[in-house]
Amino acid sequence: MRAVHDGLLHRPAIDRRSPAARCRGGRRGRVAHGATGKGNDQIRFEMTLAALRPDIMVISPWREWDLSSRSDLLAYARQHGIELDLRSGDRPYSIDSNLLHTSYEGEALEDPEQPAPEGLLFRVRDLADTQDEPETVEIHFQSGDPVGVNGKSLSASAVLETLDQIGRRHGIGRLDIVENRIFGMKTRNIYEAPSGSLLWHAHRAVESLVLDPEVAQLKEELMPKYSALVYRGLWFAPERLMLQTAIDFSQQNVTGDAILRLHRGAVQVIGRRSPHSRYDTAFATFEAEDVFDQRDSSGWLRVNTVRFRAGLTNGTATP
Repeated sequence: MRAVHDGLLHRPAIDRRSPAARCRGGRRGRVAHGATGKGNDQIRFEMTLAALRPDIMVISPWREWDLSSRSDLLAYARQHGIELDLRSGDRPYSIDSNLLHTSYEGEALEDPEQPAPEGLLFRVRDLADTQDEPETVEIHFQSGDPVGVNGKSLSASAVLETLDQIGRRHGIGRLDIVENRIFGMKTRNIYEAPSGSLLWHAHRAVESLVLDPEVAQLKEELMPKYSALVYRGLWFAPERLMLQTAIDFSQQNVTGDAILRLHRGAVQVIGRRSPHSRYDTAFATFEAEDVFDQRDSSGWLRVNTVRFRAGLTNGTATP
């Protein structure tokens, strides 16, 4: 699908599986979350829950209790005997990890000028620690979905796990960005998504062979809007579902393989193939051919340059 945005996809999945969201028989669901009162996650959680169960009761301690800072939260945890993962320090960073990615924010990362502290980032190797030799990986797609790696059919989760390990050892998928939150403030985040980075390049390579040129252009225009909807927690909103129908239509023939070369943080597409490829050597060649009369281009150019000539006779033409 190739949506690119400084946001996350897993909040809707968490909400969808929430027992509160699946209450039936007239029972009113209740759910609590630990998202802060100025971040994005509260919006993703609650917009999703509202779409699934408009009558659900949401409890948000950060907004409703006397918790105004991370220090307050740590003090509350100590007071009530709640165990915390303090491997990143007495004041832990905000680290969120799942099958697709790991994100880091808070503490020293709040200064956008300073690099991440040594030893904080753990999912992707530093470039100095990557292997010396480049590696080639082949990723297989069926109707837009990744279905295998290096000739082996895999489940979706196994594809992510396999590519995660491959990308990790080559330093692929680390992104240090200043993010624009939904409420308008800027924050510094670091994301590590080796499998997602490899899939992005591979999927784009197969699409380049099979999509009609106008469909490809329209899809490029739609994806920023799609990404923004997901970022704002509107996964189950009708406008996202409407766009999904168009995206699904575009993926019907995105079946094939992409070949990538990986080395020290770089991803290079070196080959692609598809049984539905629209690439035709007879049209693409610079050698002699008889499928395209190059004189036909003259008429197209005359028609499409009319607007540049239209005002010349009366001197009103403008750049």
